[in-house]
Amino acid sequence: MARKGRFITFEGGEGVGKSTQVKLLAEKLAEAGIAAITTREPGGSPRAEELRRVILSGAAASFGPAGEAILFSAARIDHIDQKIAPALAAGEWVLCDRFADSTRAYQGAAGKLDASLIASLERVAIGETRPDLTFVLDMPVEKSLQRAAERRAKAIKPDRFEGEARAFHETLRRAFLDIAAAEPQRCVVVEADRPSEEVARDIWRLVRERLLDERRRAEVET
Repeated sequence: MARKGRFITFEGGEGVGKSTQVKLLAEKLAEAGIAAITTREPGGSPRAEELRRVILSGAAASFGPAGEAILFSAARIDHIDQKIAPALAAGEWVLCDRFADSTRAYQGAAGKLDASLIASLERVAIGETRPDLTFVLDMPVEKSLQRAAERRAKAIKPDRFEGEARAFHETLRRAFLDIAAAEPQRCVVVEADRPSEEVARDIWRLVRERLLDERRRAEVET
């Protein structure tokens, strides 16, 4: 029977480099002979990707934070069932760009949705499929929003959340830092306002220290 894989999530505001670090960590794991898949939220499975398009287009904004949280949770259920859980059961590692902490931050803290509703949705959507390790990538909001703007083509409008006012993004940043402070066994804050290679080295070191046993650490020390 295959050993259960590890589940790593990447969180943070817009433009902090989550997708880049997911890709770089996947490359390091491959070099170490560790099977891993990459995925994202919202999305990651066909039906969840359909909901992603609805949410990020702003079409669901009129439902308010509660409606958006429910849609995120529906997408998350399908994502877990179709992609995350099978991969973990097969012994693969899963690297996910955003997960439940983003719902806590965006709809909970920034959207002022009651924490008890967020917790109830998590129990239904996630069950026992919780991250082994979460990297919270942090940088000043001004820089993260500049990065987000630079990565978009000029003809493309900001998505549902990128287009929010700066105060919204400041609230998000504080929310992610608060989550990390409340769950230090799972979460690590990583300073993301540095060259991506430096950030990746820190992430790889933390993965080795926290998730690899002593024998495997010795095999992949660099």
